[in-house]
Amino acid sequence: MDRTAAKPTHTLPSAAATLASSADDAAFATTLAKGLVVLEAFKAGSTLLGNLELSRLTGIPRPTVARLTHTLAELGYLRYDSARAKYRVGARALRMAHPLLADMQFRQIARPMMQELAQSVRGTVSIGLLDGTSMIYVETARSGDVGPHVPDIGMPIPVVLTAMGRAAAATLSASDATMLEQRIASEDAELWAAFRDSYRAGLTQCAGRGFCTCWGEYMASIHAVAAPLFHMSESRQSFSINCGIPAFRLQPGQLESEIGPRIAALADSIRAIVKQTAASQTAPQKQKKIIGARK
Repeated sequence: MDRTAAKPTHTLPSAAATLASSADDAAFATTLAKGLVVLEAFKAGSTLLGNLELSRLTGIPRPTVARLTHTLAELGYLRYDSARAKYRVGARALRMAHPLLADMQFRQIARPMMQELAQSVRGTVSIGLLDGTSMIYVETARSGDVGPHVPDIGMPIPVVLTAMGRAAAATLSASDATMLEQRIASEDAELWAAFRDSYRAGLTQCAGRGFCTCWGEYMASIHAVAAPLFHMSESRQSFSINCGIPAFRLQPGQLESEIGPRIAALADSIRAIVKQTAASQTAPQKQKKIIGARK
């Protein structure tokens, strides 16, 4: 039986979690998984790590970590800082992101509209991709001063605490949404218990109003709204779009009465353009098949 067939790609666990649960899988490449676990240990705030630190973070023995970091550095995915005797992520790691981002051509279509809204409200407008129990920024636009939270491509934020995450979850089927809730609860039962009602209220808001709100639950000084974009059935990818604004800039009621409808309208515009683009790309292919059939 194919063990991965029943696992939806948008709820894939981290490399470390997969490594821990795959001890009995003869087809599982353990060494490769350990190397990816080491790479995943590098995050914002932990950009320079030594073998001992990596061993503590990953639970992998230090001698094994040393072999992995040496190999990853030789391949260019890590870069060794000899003065500090530590590693940082190498430039080659960026190559891994490009094929994924290149497949999301709607980002280029959306970017000018996102920038216009960001400047208008003096905040940030970003598109996120659902990945496990996190959202990953895949596009972002911002005005000059947006406060302490400055989104960037590749940055992860939690699903359960954010408007962006709740809006992406609203694109899922009922069964996939249930599986996502189970994942969130299993990873952090206390967090899920504290924010379950707010999370589910966000899904209800998306269904009823086309957007949901988040009043500083992820970052106290930033209030946000988000709207579902779409779920790509072929790649099993779920996207949403959000707008975050420093709380001090908002007038009472503005987030729900003005910014929410605007982010929902932007999501509608992006979906419409994506559908038009897809239709124009498939039409010539159908015509060619008809011509070929006539021959």
